Amino acid sequence: MAKYSPPKQGKAGQVFDSLFLLALVYITLFAPLVLGLTGGGTTTQTVDQPTWEALGQNEVMAKQWEHLGYTPETAAELITTRFDYTINPVALIVTAIVIIGYFVFLIRFSDKEYRQVIAERFGKDK
Repeated sequence: MAKYSPPKQGKAGQVFDSLFLLALVYITLFAPLVLGLTGGGTTTQTVDQPTWEALGQNEVMAKQWEHLGYTPETAAELITTRFDYTINPVALIVTAIVIIGYFVFLIRFSDKEYRQVIAERFGKDK
């Protein structure tokens, strides 16, 4: 049997493939920001008279805040600001469909490529 040698790809093709994949990764990471699909933001609870006790801090926590140079007034916003973890069901479903669709595409395309390589190496698929 003749030794199998896969098709060669030129440097221009490799550079194009690398830049294309880089662009896809960038778009994939940046698209949710543009489309407004990112987290729900933050919520801040207001405290009228900020004291360490009113902010829910014990003595050890208060000392650590003071070591960092904070007073109850300056630390109040940091302590009372919370991330909003509300899940948007529509965005969750769309994300799941995109991920599942990607993997279905990947498996089907890989199967097609695999069969082509086998046919190229060993002849027609039986």
